[in-house]
Amino acid sequence: QVQLVESGGGLVQPGGSLRLSCVPSRSIFNIGTMGWYRQAPEKERELVAGIASSGSANYADSVKGRFTISKDYAKNTVYLQMDSLKPEDTAVYYCHAYYFRDFWGQGTQVTVSS
Repeated sequence: QVQLVESGGGLVQPGGSLRLSCVPSRSIFNIGTMGWYRQAPEKERELVAGIASSGSANYADSVKGRFTISKDYAKNTVYLQMDSLKPEDTAVYYCHAYYFRDFWGQGTQVTVSS
């Protein structure tokens, strides 16, 4: 079992920044791929960014150059730094971990609006 606790969502103006945090109940040394997904109203959940145990990262085309996923082993935390936010980034963001199966956080709302 892996519990994932997310934080950092909120309301931000277009062009602003937010940093999401995800703390798993197991050491990120032992977890395989982790990542962030998002789901906007009436849309399917989509991958935003993933980071492998090796540290290699991949991003959705829509966020490349604006979002950065990273791991902090000392804090046992995975971050999603979101810069140059756009209204279309508005969604519930979910932390994901794969540890023999998929695990999901409870989600954190990100709203980009003026």
